[in-house]
Amino acid sequence: MTIEEMKRRKKELGYSNAKVAELAHLPVGTVQKVFGGETKSPRYDTLRALELVLSSDSGRNMGLTAQEASAYGVQSNGFQRAHDRTGDKTINDYTALPEGTRVELIDGIFYDMAAPTTIHQFIAGRIFRELQDYVEKKKGKCIPFIAPTDVQIDCDDKSMLQPDVLVVCDRSKITRARIVGAPDFVVEIVSPGNATTDVYIKLIKYQMAGVREYWIVFPDEKRVVVYDFTKSSKPEIYTFDDSIPVAIWGGGCKVDFKRIYEQAAFIYELP
Repeated sequence: MTIEEMKRRKKELGYSNAKVAELAHLPVGTVQKVFGGETKSPRYDTLRALELVLSSDSGRNMGLTAQEASAYGVQSNGFQRAHDRTGDKTINDYTALPEGTRVELIDGIFYDMAAPTTIHQFIAGRIFRELQDYVEKKKGKCIPFIAPTDVQIDCDDKSMLQPDVLVVCDRSKITRARIVGAPDFVVEIVSPGNATTDVYIKLIKYQMAGVREYWIVFPDEKRVVVYDFTKSSKPEIYTFDDSIPVAIWGGGCKVDFKRIYEQAAFIYELP
C-alpha cells in the first residue's frame, strides 16, 4: 500500500493516529509524521507495520471472522501480541533441547507444537505430493519439503520454524541440517492449539522474512486463506471445493482440495 492508500484506509476505518499507533505498536509521533508528510522516506519496518494494520482491518483475525477466531481460541489482541513479543532464547537453546521436543523458536521465544492429528497429516502429505509431482513433471529446480524440517527463517540465532509444507527455489539456502533463509512458499495447517501462532505470529514472521506465498489451511472449516505477498497483504479465501493455484509458479500448479477432502472424508466421520 502507498501512504495515500493507507491514509484513505485509515479514514474508512475511522482510526485516529493514536489508534493506528496502538495497533501497529509504533510511537504516535512516528505515525503522525508519516501521515503528515514530515517523514519523506519512512523506514521499511514502519511501513510494513502500518500496512499490516490498515490492509487487514487492524489485523482483525487475518482472514477469520470473529466467530471463527473465537472457536479457534484466537484472541482479538493477537496482532499486538505477535508484534510485541521477543525473548532471549537462541538456536543454541533450541538444539540443546531433548530429542523429540516439539517446539518452534520465534524471535527468542519457544512456542509449543501440539502433536498433529491424522487429518492434519493427511492434508499436509497430499499438498506435498502435488507440489512434488509438479516439480518432477516440469523438471524444476524448486524443492518441496514437509515437516519436520528446520527453517532458520531470518538467518539469525533467534528463530527456527518448522512449517508443515514448504518450497525452496534457491538451493543455496539448503544445508544438510536445515533451510537457512526464507522459503518461497509455506503452508501451515491450523489446529485449535496453534491458531494464534499460524494466523498472527507466523504470518507476520513469514511476510517480513521474505516468504512469497503463505497458505493457512483450516481443516475444520474446510477453508484455505492464501496470501500472495508479492501482490497484496490481503488474502484470497478458498474452500475445500476449490483447486487453488500456486502463485509462485504462475498458477501452473493447482492443489485440488475437493479431491483431497473426498479422500479424507472418512477421517472427518471418525469419533
